[in-house]
This record gives sequence, C-alpha cells and structure tokens, in this order.
Amino acid sequence: MKFGLSSLLLLLLIQPATAQRKYNKTIGGPLQIVTVKVNGGTFDLGSDDGANDRKPAHTVKLADFHLGTYEIKQEQWEAVMENNPSFYKCHDCPVTNVSWDDVQEFINKLNDATGKKYRLPTEAEWEYAARGGNTEKLVKESHLRGGVNEFLVADNKKGLRTPEKELKGQRYSGRKAGPQSIAWFSNNADGHVHPVGRKQPNEIGAYDMCGNVEEWCADWYNISYGSRDAVENPQGPTGGRSKVVRGGSYASAANETIVTRRAAYMPDTKAMSLGFRLVEEVTKEKN
Repeated sequence: MKFGLSSLLLLLLIQPATAQRKYNKTIGGPLQIVTVKVNGGTFDLGSDDGANDRKPAHTVKLADFHLGTYEIKQEQWEAVMENNPSFYKCHDCPVTNVSWDDVQEFINKLNDATGKKYRLPTEAEWEYAARGGNTEKLVKESHLRGGVNEFLVADNKKGLRTPEKELKGQRYSGRKAGPQSIAWFSNNADGHVHPVGRKQPNEIGAYDMCGNVEEWCADWYNISYGSRDAVENPQGPTGGRSKVVRGGSYASAANETIVTRRAAYMPDTKAMSLGFRLVEEVTKEKN
C-alpha cells in the first residue's frame, strides 16, 4: 500500500513537469519566435568613415526577410536546450555565454521542434534591419548629420560613386543622435543585460539592435568588405577563422553601438555580453 501511494505521488509530481516540457516544445510557448517582415531594398553597406573594417561602403541589394523582433531570450534557449548558460539569470533577458557553434545546435533543435526554418541573419541583413530597412530616416539637418550611413550617388563624368552631400543615415538604430532611448549600453545598463523590448524600437519595429547584447551573424569575417561593386544578397566569405558579430552591448560605449560597428569572434567564443537573434525563412507570405 505504501508503495502504491508513493508511486501515485511520484506520478503526480512527474506529470506537471512532463506537461511543461511538452508545452515548451510547442510554438505557442516560449518557442514562439516573434518576427517582423523586412521589405527588401538597396542600401549602402558599411561606411567610408571610421574603422577600416567598415570600409568601403558599397551598394547591396536584399530580398525580403523576416527578422526576430527581439534577441533570443533565456527562456527560449532553456526550452530547447534544457540549460541556461547565461551569467545574469533572467527569463526575459537575452541568452548569453553561447558560442556560434552552440547557436547552430540550438537552431537545428528549434527547427526540428517547430517544423520551421530559422537561421542567423547575414551581416548585410542585420545592418539593413538596424538602419530601418527601406524606412530609414535620412538626416538633412547639418548639425545632426555626421551619421555613419553613407548614401552613394553615381558621378557620371568620372564613372565613380561618391557620398551624397545633403543626406546621411542615422548613427544609431532608430535614433539620429545618442543611444539613450533605444539601447542598453555602458551609460545606463548598470553592468548587466536587461529584459528584451524595454527600450524604443527602430523604424521597422525591431528592439535592442544597438545594445543589450552583441549579436552573432551567419558570415565569416573579412577585415575588408572588398569590392565596391553592387552585390545581391551577400553571404560573406566562403571561409575564415572568425565569425561576424554586430551591434553593441550593455558594456559598450556609445560609439560602439552604432549600426556599422563590426567585430570578429572565433566560433567557439562565449561571452557574458554576446547573444543573437534569428531570421525565419518563410516560403509563403505571412498573413
């Protein structure tokens, strides 16, 4: 009789945990990745100002894609991987301490669990979305110009492309000057990550693209963008030693949260300030 009661109690304890795991594996639970459609277009990737690895600015054409509105949260990682490697624990905060290799394992398991197809964004997709896609607000006022986004125009006489003199894009994702209202960075983050979506979004409705955590991209890193020729849907180099990381983090100074900031980390790198967001490949248009 005692054995029977013990077994019953054990069963009652196990059932909720099993049900929770099943819930976590459904797209209605933590695995519901919210995305925003980014309409494709043409823009100038990189900048001829600043660090050498952001040069040269050159024209890129992108197709439509669906970008994660938020960085992947700790509860989402835990639902798939059944662990939480983040140093600062918070279910609604972005997961950190995950390498590029770890992220690939997460994506494979997530795709199996949901039947969808997720991947990391290319760095061209990331920068285009951070700028606001084809809705990017151009700065005309001379005292606010000095943004890092170049807009190049053809010089028919010389056959070259030179920066447009009157218009510049924004330095920050969704902000002309200063990241305070759109990013968690060194001046306001108190030394740790914060729940996603608490700052203002940019023009397409994406949050935290300038701060909170740095974000892995799909591409291998190249110190130079190379050719100034127009490129369609670039995927980056075919190989390399390091992967591209974009955006600033809670530990970044303001000048390291700009939309053209790049970094290179080995694929097995893990850091308290490093996370990611995803792109969902959609075969038919979402309603």
